[in-house]
Parts: sequence; C-alpha cells; structure tokens
Amino acid sequence: MELRKIDDQITVAPQISVDDVAEIAKLGFKTLVANRPDQEEPGQPAMGDIEAAAREHGLEWVYLPVESGHITDDDVDRFAPMIRQAAKPVLAFCRSGTRCTVLWALSSARSQPAIDIVSKAGNAGYDIRGLAPRLAQQATREDS
Repeated sequence: MELRKIDDQITVAPQISVDDVAEIAKLGFKTLVANRPDQEEPGQPAMGDIEAAAREHGLEWVYLPVESGHITDDDVDRFAPMIRQAAKPVLAFCRSGTRCTVLWALSSARSQPAIDIVSKAGNAGYDIRGLAPRLAQQATREDS
C-alpha cells in the first residue's frame, strides 16, 4: 500500500486491497473514498468487498466512481461537499491516485489559491501544473 499525504485532511493512494483496510483503520483514517469504477480492469478488487472491510473496521465508506481522464464539473460538484463533510482524515484511492488528486485539486480551487494546491499535489508526487486552466475555472464556482 502506497499512501501519499496531500495535507492533514486527505491522503490518496493507488488501488488498495481488502487486506489493506485493517491497516488503514489502524493508521487513524476515518473515511475511505473509492474514486475508481468497479471492474475498471480485470483483477482489481471488488468495491463491495472493500466496502464490507471498511465498515467492519469502522470506516465511513464513500463510493464516488469517476472515469479516468474524464473528470467533469459534475464529478467535482459531487466530490466537493463529500470531502468537506467527511470525517477526517480521508483516504481516497483509484488506480494510481491521480483521479483522487485531481478531484481534490479542482474542488479545493474553490477555496484555496491554485499555487498552494499545485504545491501540495507536487509534494505528494502528482504534477498537476497542467490543470492550471481548470483550477482557474473552478475558482469562479461555488460549492453546492
């Protein structure tokens, strides 16, 4: 399991396994967010199995699947209130962690300076400088 901390509220990760969930709970995470569609590729763990393990270990579970490379404003509109209201800290995962980072970045652009967002993502190993136009566009939107 490869955890990449963005800030004190959210950490992202590439695909986790059912067996990782116990460790995630031990590390103090309160909410587990899946941004990867079930059956996106052969061999990935079933989201239902990860959900069951999350609930067994006392974690809040959020299934918010987003298509890789096609994050829409509607996806951001669903992610923003969820991440704001979720019990912290949050661990979000997808195939590589990039989708989670982009969702966080775009939703955060509504309340944080883009330079801070790009820096936090970069510190976690994600180069999102190419998102500058979308970050600027999101900065003009309000959370729903």
